[in-house]
Amino acid sequence: MNARGKTSRWLGAAIFLASLSLVNGLAVGAEGGNSRDVLEQPARLSERAKSAVLTAVAVAGKRLVAVGERSIVLLSDDNGQSWRQAKSVPTSVALAGVRFVSENTGWAVGHSGVVLKTADGGETWVRQLEGKLAATIELAAADAAANGSAAPTRRQRDAQGLVADGADKPFLDAFFFDQQRGFVIGAYGLAFTTSDGGKTWSSLVGQIENPKSRHLYNVAIADKDLLITGEQGILLRSVDGGQTFRSLAINYPGTLFGSVVAEDGAIVVFGLRGNAFRSTDQGKTWSKVDAGLPVTLTAGIRLRDGRLAIVDEAGRLLLSQDSGATFASVANIKMNSATGLVEADDGALVASTQRGVMRIAPEALRMEQKK
Repeated sequence: MNARGKTSRWLGAAIFLASLSLVNGLAVGAEGGNSRDVLEQPARLSERAKSAVLTAVAVAGKRLVAVGERSIVLLSDDNGQSWRQAKSVPTSVALAGVRFVSENTGWAVGHSGVVLKTADGGETWVRQLEGKLAATIELAAADAAANGSAAPTRRQRDAQGLVADGADKPFLDAFFFDQQRGFVIGAYGLAFTTSDGGKTWSSLVGQIENPKSRHLYNVAIADKDLLITGEQGILLRSVDGGQTFRSLAINYPGTLFGSVVAEDGAIVVFGLRGNAFRSTDQGKTWSKVDAGLPVTLTAGIRLRDGRLAIVDEAGRLLLSQDSGATFASVANIKMNSATGLVEADDGALVASTQRGVMRIAPEALRMEQKK
């Protein structure tokens, strides 16, 4: 890959990490000459943390956990009505994703190839993986896969480039089946798996059908399958519990940032400029979904009542009552550019945004359902 092309693709990932199109200077700066400094520097407590650029939010039992710039981690124990910072985070890089498998155990991922783990509901975190170690692991896997080939394979050359670049590639999402088994995905097709709760990691790159090393943004579960959405329309499915991923044809060249699955199995994938597509046959065929405006769709979930909810970078909340066939914007909901969405224990929707966290009360959603 030439330098110009590499820089362009990296900026695309950096823009996404910095709330998709808002402050790419934050993301790029975190990965520049001072990447080692921010990697090693613990996150600072700040009065401004509640209005920071946040990139993801997750449910941890009855607690909510949001993450974002400078490794800010915010916790809420009252369904998103008030927030406080985590006690200890060992790095200051921008975080991109967070997932919990129980009320106590969760993982956060982000810049510099960082993987963080918590065992106390997000109060304190430890670092399990960073970019330099990840690059070394991938190079060893690439060498093993080459099986003594006389000439370096493309995978070996790419892995050697990772080692030379250092800790400058971000992980963008994580998915865990339980407290031991899971994997992380990120820029340039990077993917690593663990079977011991993150104590050790191995490369998953060779098991993912991604020959152009496209960025991988999001993991979702569809019944017994796993779906990965990513750069330039890449859509991958695993039917063997995440051991291998094969591409699905969708005939769309734009980036997909996520997916959401209805109760009846219908899948909606979404991404740049309001593009969304729906499949009712496990991804064999896809039809276009009208999202109303050409604004990037950033996150989605299925609510407990069966409705699908998607947010976008204009701050809109879109709801579907027909398994994703149609979506309507919720009136009178105003928020900053949204990056993540969860349903709180009391039925409220809580979104991570470019300016902190936004809570949408259950009453507003019930009123919308009656319309």
